[in-house]
Amino acid sequence: MSPWIQKLRTYGRLVKFSHTVFALPFALSAVLLAHREHPLTGSVVLWVLLAMAGARSAAMGFNRLVDYEYDRLNPRTSDRPLTSGQIDRSSVKMFIAGSSLLFILSATALGKLCFLLAFPTLAILFAYSYTKRFTPYSHFFLGLAIGLAPLGAWVAVSGALDPRILLLSLALLTYIAGFDLLYACQDIDFDRTNRLFSYPASYGVRRTLRLSSALHCITFVLLTALYFAFDLGIPYLGFLVLIGFLLALEHRLVRPDRLDRINLAFFHVNSLVSILLFLAVWTDLWLGARG
Repeated sequence: MSPWIQKLRTYGRLVKFSHTVFALPFALSAVLLAHREHPLTGSVVLWVLLAMAGARSAAMGFNRLVDYEYDRLNPRTSDRPLTSGQIDRSSVKMFIAGSSLLFILSATALGKLCFLLAFPTLAILFAYSYTKRFTPYSHFFLGLAIGLAPLGAWVAVSGALDPRILLLSLALLTYIAGFDLLYACQDIDFDRTNRLFSYPASYGVRRTLRLSSALHCITFVLLTALYFAFDLGIPYLGFLVLIGFLLALEHRLVRPDRLDRINLAFFHVNSLVSILLFLAVWTDLWLGARG
């Protein structure tokens, strides 16, 4: 394997590039919804993708740097590129700076409002990394940070804010927070030992699973509200039924006595939810254009 390709794969593992499948379809759905009312060019789509890549890479790199000591002690995370020595901390700092610059430059290319919003967005993304040190509600802060993506994508295309897109941002917030609660159940013993305030460590697995279920119910309600807010078509409702089924399946899979199924629910079921949402909005736009 080429050294450059190997290095690219290592940095991809550092920022868990495969996890972009969770938030990116929501952002692209916002692009398509905005396109129903505003013109869209290839350059705008490109800059949105670059902004997403820059923001996410900066946030993940910063998280790995801030959590280095915890990740090194946790058996589940000790083989990550930074903790295993495949990448040194100086390189990660340069990677964070470069990714942040990419995000700011991309936001600048998308307009003045995007440029102004880029700096508080980065601040929120970076702040998340410290929240588990003092609050059990860090999962909600993660949802907030990632939930900004559809809002930013909408502003990039339309040049203005619209209250309707908050439905999609809030859907992403509750969706992310809900499955992050499930994912955090894997580290409940480690978090308690190291005095980290994750929700599972603070309140136990059963209460965590109930909260996660409630959040995903809210996600479904918000995605249903999106149908009315944007006057979407019947095909959207068909996809919405599939999304509801997958969310229910996720909570059937993960139970207090079957935490070994968390990765199955996290990596497979959740990725399908995001993709189905994008297909729902794209299908509605495509059929509307044909009609």
